[in-house]
Amino acid sequence: MISANSAKPSQLLCFSRLRALYISTARVTLCAMCMLMLTLLRGSGAQGVASAENYLAGIVAEFQHQWPANRAITIICHGHSVPAGYFKTPVVDSLNAYPHLLYAGLKEQFPYAVINVIVTAKGGEDSEAGAKRFEQNVLSHKPDVVTIDYSLNDRRIGLERAETAWRSMITNALTHQIKVLLLTPTPDLAAVGNPKDELARHAEQVRRLATEYSVGLVDSFAAFQTAVKSGGRLEDLMAQSNHPNRHGHELVAAELLRWFCPR
Repeated sequence: MISANSAKPSQLLCFSRLRALYISTARVTLCAMCMLMLTLLRGSGAQGVASAENYLAGIVAEFQHQWPANRAITIICHGHSVPAGYFKTPVVDSLNAYPHLLYAGLKEQFPYAVINVIVTAKGGEDSEAGAKRFEQNVLSHKPDVVTIDYSLNDRRIGLERAETAWRSMITNALTHQIKVLLLTPTPDLAAVGNPKDELARHAEQVRRLATEYSVGLVDSFAAFQTAVKSGGRLEDLMAQSNHPNRHGHELVAAELLRWFCPR
């Protein structure tokens, strides 16, 4: 072993270079680890949308526990007038809106489960306003699952601002280990045939966010398109131009139930 006092100048130079190389390598390794952790936290695009077969497997297992081993499971439906239950404004038909249909479907499937479906949706609201009250009105309930449905009203704030607000809610929920289901918009008759309307682009943005964060995707927009392509009339699924009727809400509820009752 060579001590620093007995080392020759050339050896000291070699030691110095090795030490610098070691520090540089350690920094690169640490940086790479940080980037990997950030990618895992945000969800990588390569992972894709969460799988309906297992994303909520833990919740479904809880549904099947009988008293006294069971516990209350809380699902929050956050969004605008559609999950709030508005049909033909100002009528609010909560019992025929998808949050209640989800509850009824879950209770039919899981008779031992204690389930609370809480609606924090607010008529006329966009995602920016929803994000501002997310902690107070959503996280305060300590939910197990949160659904987010804002795109119909987000057209007025634009794609960029909407994306920022959605990201805020998604990351806030995931930080608290809450499962997230993102909903694409239900239709607006006024948007049909209007090339300037951005509803389809908002739907695509929601799909992209679900892919990036590897959370659940409830594609209401596609479900309505499929119903029309199968011979149905869009007007028969709507209570008014921008609010679904019972038949329209049933389409959304069926897509939601697919995440809890995979076949």
